[in-house]
Amino acid sequence: MSSSTPAFVPGRLRQTTPRTANAIDPIRTFTAVSRTVKETGLLRRSHGFYLTLGIALALALGGAITGFVLFGASWYQLLIAGGLGIVLTQAAFLGHEASHRQVLASGPANDRLGRLIVTLGVGMSYQWWMTKHTRHHANPNRVGRDPDIEIDTVAFTAESAATQRGLLAWITRRQGCLFYPLLLLEGLNLHAHSLRSLVRRGRVEGRWFELGMLALRWTVYLGALFWVLPLGMAFAFLGVQLAVFGFYMGSSFAVNHTGMPIIPADAKLDFFTKQVRTSRNIAGGWWASALLGGLNYQVEHHLFPNMARPHLARAREIVREYCATHEIPYTEMSLARAHAAVVRHMHEVGRAAVDPFTCPLVASYRRA
Repeated sequence: MSSSTPAFVPGRLRQTTPRTANAIDPIRTFTAVSRTVKETGLLRRSHGFYLTLGIALALALGGAITGFVLFGASWYQLLIAGGLGIVLTQAAFLGHEASHRQVLASGPANDRLGRLIVTLGVGMSYQWWMTKHTRHHANPNRVGRDPDIEIDTVAFTAESAATQRGLLAWITRRQGCLFYPLLLLEGLNLHAHSLRSLVRRGRVEGRWFELGMLALRWTVYLGALFWVLPLGMAFAFLGVQLAVFGFYMGSSFAVNHTGMPIIPADAKLDFFTKQVRTSRNIAGGWWASALLGGLNYQVEHHLFPNMARPHLARAREIVREYCATHEIPYTEMSLARAHAAVVRHMHEVGRAAVDPFTCPLVASYRRA
């Protein structure tokens, strides 16, 4: 199966099933794939893996704290800050897996673990993440339903790019070049969004519990920084940690769907089609899985969101075989090519902020 992005109408996913002699009902296909996955035992828990991962992260965090104490008022602390940003991103990956019921046997136990890791450990609202990410999984890359492609600082669709004004329009026109530099601010953006979700009006599940944990976490963290380090060094430490965390998190999630087909709001698609055709896998095996927290198997993760990380590689073989047999586009590429696809997509979308009347047909020839 080709590893390149399938050729659809530019930026849009309209065809729901391949028009070939081998094509079958994708709903029946997914049923067959699910049966094979279940019979192979790939939906079982992997407690040993997650216990080992948890211990490794705890040791890494302990090492960062030890280094922080030993270095004292030294600019070498910025190395500790960068390392802490990496550790917290890996912790966020683990919290993400707990939110999908991948780690422990029961839903409530996974939620407790996820809330502990994400809120007390990483410093973000678990309920905000759950609400946002659940919507994304239900409708990846669907206009009006996937919060991950809603307009923020940058635009992910030509329609939203054309609505930008002022400074945001200036950024959007250059977002192909600015996308990855802007991710250095994504850590601050994530923390701000999650806090805003907790103080908004209306009912918020676990509002006061999460606010209490966030207050405790930030009091201890900032208190340690400003007690041990001089003022300027403390701000530098915080800035580096947030920059590394935001860049690592943002770039890891960007390669999953950015640049893949966008689903119109009124399109009618079955579960298997919309999940496979809007997701991108990253080649590399175990090292990519370690680097991206299992997100390199994005197609399989979207098809089986509660599957433990160690089983995704085997599920990939099953899903790829079915897709190849029935000529269903399956996208997988190297990490470098995936990042290039992200930049290309952001650049092409940014053109709409320059010329909101760009013809999709013309854009397809430009892309070629």
